[in-house]
Amino acid sequence: MGQSLTRKLIESHLVAGKPVIGEEVSLAVDQVLLTDTNGTLPWLQFEAMGFTRVIPPRVVTYIDHNVYQVDSRNSDDHRYLQTASRKYGAVFSKPGNGICHQVHMETYSIPGQTLLGTDSHTPLCGAAGMLAIGAGGLDVAVALGGGPYSFTMPAVVRVWLTGQLRPWVTAKDVILELLRRLSVRGGSGKIFEYGGPGLASLLAAQRMTIANMGAELTLTTSVFPSDDVTRSFLTRLNRGGDWRPATPDEDAEYDDQIELDLGSMGPLIALPGSPDRVVPIEEVAGTPVDQVMVGSCTNGSWHDMSSVTGVLILETMAREGLLADLLATGALVSESTCGSCAGIGHVPAAGTRSLRAFNRNFPGRSGVKGDEVYLCSSLVAAASALTGTITDPRTLGTPPDVQLPPRFAASEAGFVAPDSGGEVLRGPNIKPVPLGEPVAPALDASVLLKLGDKVSTDDISPAGAAVLVFRSNVPAIAEHCFKYVDAEFVARAKAAGRGIIVGGEIYGQGSSREAAAVGPMHLGIRAVIVKSFARIHRANLINWGIVPLTFDDPAAYDTIERDDRLHLPDLRAALKAGTRVTIANQRTGATFTTSCLLTPRERDILLAGGVLAYTKGGS
Repeated sequence: MGQSLTRKLIESHLVAGKPVIGEEVSLAVDQVLLTDTNGTLPWLQFEAMGFTRVIPPRVVTYIDHNVYQVDSRNSDDHRYLQTASRKYGAVFSKPGNGICHQVHMETYSIPGQTLLGTDSHTPLCGAAGMLAIGAGGLDVAVALGGGPYSFTMPAVVRVWLTGQLRPWVTAKDVILELLRRLSVRGGSGKIFEYGGPGLASLLAAQRMTIANMGAELTLTTSVFPSDDVTRSFLTRLNRGGDWRPATPDEDAEYDDQIELDLGSMGPLIALPGSPDRVVPIEEVAGTPVDQVMVGSCTNGSWHDMSSVTGVLILETMAREGLLADLLATGALVSESTCGSCAGIGHVPAAGTRSLRAFNRNFPGRSGVKGDEVYLCSSLVAAASALTGTITDPRTLGTPPDVQLPPRFAASEAGFVAPDSGGEVLRGPNIKPVPLGEPVAPALDASVLLKLGDKVSTDDISPAGAAVLVFRSNVPAIAEHCFKYVDAEFVARAKAAGRGIIVGGEIYGQGSSREAAAVGPMHLGIRAVIVKSFARIHRANLINWGIVPLTFDDPAAYDTIERDDRLHLPDLRAALKAGTRVTIANQRTGATFTTSCLLTPRERDILLAGGVLAYTKGGS
């Protein structure tokens, strides 16, 4: 039988392992992207491991999140990133040059290659027929030094598209429909590969939206074929020479299939609190909103912005002066950055509703506790901006006719090429990278925090300018752990010295934010016991020497209270042998078992105390 495109991409880059579901595979990395918020630590880790030059052919460092320079800390870190990139062989993308995912897709995407990124929305480049995966910082640092990227082989699911999108319905509605059906847990352990007769009707920009927000399904990544649509996209960018076909075999086998009729869909919206609280627009139409925002790596393409302009100023639909037209409507146009998506700027007023064409609406992510953020398409956002209430855009009549220009102007002004020279400059906010501790023979520790389901990395290490400014300073950023969940957590952790966290389903969803693992480790967290983990966060815990345990019987979760003292008498031996870890609750006297399924590579790293400790130990 034939192969899927995903399996072709994996097998063509396979360094070790077998591409069998549940087994670990290690892949060669062709390209790496790093961001300012999640890329500073990987560069520091790269240096700490003794590397002197990046090995992947294409490495780019993007300044696209934390660009506000209200004091020297961001500027100092940007200077460090620029000088490190220059010395070690990476391209540097200046502040304001654009959001990493879209800029990388437009400038560097090559069908058939692999891309590893420090940001969880790296899969956007899967829209170009790449295998693009978001990962934790230490995994990226290893890849910078020439090491492969290792992960558990997912199931490959074909998403079979038929029909065409109706007027006012967008690619954002496609991914929201999948979230409505499957929830934020629905993609765990899976790669979605898109195909079917409906595929040809989706522009590259629309594929980018779907691939990008597949991260909210907890997918490993999303893959689209490289076809005539891809060739047209690259040709408009004067990159037709980089195009190559990348398609599955006609008789390709898949592990599962999802069918979606594009023509049957209407506009959708995600209610505040989670990207999977999706309902038809009709259910909330008329709800007043105080803030409407468009853009982001999910909906920031030329196609999106042109659509927004067409809704706001119908008489100028045929013109290409999008910026002037947007300004004429009274819209506030910000720098081309991630910004407000991660709570950096444009924080909504307390107690107000914000409607956003973004990808995440976890509680507090916008930068204010108790926020109410709705997620929608660019067209729903623009229609609602006209009325001040959530508005079904189909009530506006004929939608804007968006025509892409035959060519987009290319510019290298925002990039700085490496030259192997100069000194790497470090500001006073940059602190040494900490080391994890080897797993002890036994662990006796208190439950410092008990959490429910869907805990995001925003809950663990908050977004926002006040916190992310410390991305290169682990002791400082650790002070903000669980800041909006339990303001006393940090003090309690410091007093305890060692601690355990207990949680529910899909613990650590959302951003790949490494601080959500290294911060708790710095505060003495040695184990996290949950019902299930999000993929990147679980890898980050292992990479920093925190033991990720899952309940064998989820009912045991209900027997645990905060401050319970848990005894894990044979922790190290059980991890080493690959057996269940028995835990005794000293308050109740009851025992329960947990599992920590590790590959041999993960086991050695975890027992050593994480990747850096493992590397420094000579392994």
